Amino acid sequence: MNSKRKSIFKGEGFVNFSSSILAIICGLLFGFIILLASNPSQAVNGFMMIIKGGFTDGMKGVGDVLYYATPIIMTGLSVGFAFKTGLFNIGASGQFTAGAFAAVYVGIKWTFLPASIHWLVALLAAILVGALVGSIPGILKAFFNVNEVISAIMMNYIGMYIVNLLVRNYIYDPLKNQSVAVAKSAILPKAGLDKIFVGTSLNIGIFIAVLCVILIYVILNKTTFGYELKACGLNPHASKYAGINEKRNIVLSMVISGALAGLGGALLYLAGSGKYLQVLDIIAPEGFSGISVALLGLSNPIGILFSGLFIGHITVGGYNMQLFDFVSEAIDIIIAAIVYCGALSLLFKTMIHKIQMKRAKKAEAKAVGTDKGKEA
Repeated sequence: MNSKRKSIFKGEGFVNFSSSILAIICGLLFGFIILLASNPSQAVNGFMMIIKGGFTDGMKGVGDVLYYATPIIMTGLSVGFAFKTGLFNIGASGQFTAGAFAAVYVGIKWTFLPASIHWLVALLAAILVGALVGSIPGILKAFFNVNEVISAIMMNYIGMYIVNLLVRNYIYDPLKNQSVAVAKSAILPKAGLDKIFVGTSLNIGIFIAVLCVILIYVILNKTTFGYELKACGLNPHASKYAGINEKRNIVLSMVISGALAGLGGALLYLAGSGKYLQVLDIIAPEGFSGISVALLGLSNPIGILFSGLFIGHITVGGYNMQLFDFVSEAIDIIIAAIVYCGALSLLFKTMIHKIQMKRAKKAEAKAVGTDKGKEA
């Protein structure tokens, strides 16, 4: 029994979980300090509101958590998948925006499609456009050895400005400086969720996100293709020596990452929540939130799912903090602090591994000393 407990605490799953929990605690503590600095008398109440998150408003709050979590789960999957294959897809924002435009364009212009498949075609358009945008850094990396971080950052800005231009030229509402509304047939079906989570914009998007989590998990852990992708990420030189096509895998990895981010954009803008593409010189924040979600989940698809839900949870809690007279800027700072402390999970993972190695060496030395004593 004791040996089983020891094996559980030494397992990779326990290390990943504990490092993520430590990162969350650090983020919450930093957020509490911000609350004390901005409004000391209400700091405890505000902090408890963050902890309660979506549970404050019952089923409506839970529905809001699932709604906010859906797009960042997708961008988290996008970044995490690339991480697993040795690439840093910092261009998820550009892929997200491009996919969102493709979905919205189809939702507005392609009204000739049957209503039953209109939303589905819009999602497919987002996947294809996201994959196309993601392929560019992948091709540059594979064939020209251009660092994917640099090219992906450039694609964020290129994607943002091209989408602004296309919105103005094809789907623009000049009175509101944003895209016009999509057709009703392009809005994602509610599947009865609006009756369970009354007052929310929740739809089948959360089911699609969970399905993508399962699909990516299976690809990475249960297929030869996933094994080759991870092998290239761990050691590209050894993989090449083993006969794995490194260039093809780099391109395919970025294509799949881009497709996931593009789908995330479609799930947000086809939710029927009153969200529109605005003509602003601002990169989509969902892409950068996806980086933190991937780090917090340590690039594991299941971990990304739960970290995305956690970020959605504290986001709803942050909005509820306004009941205690906290200004919106303070709320944004706290949420950002908790989100970006997710990067510390990798540091904590390394620290836990070092502690385990030290304990293992001490135990081994003690065992050797005991054996020598018995021999004497």
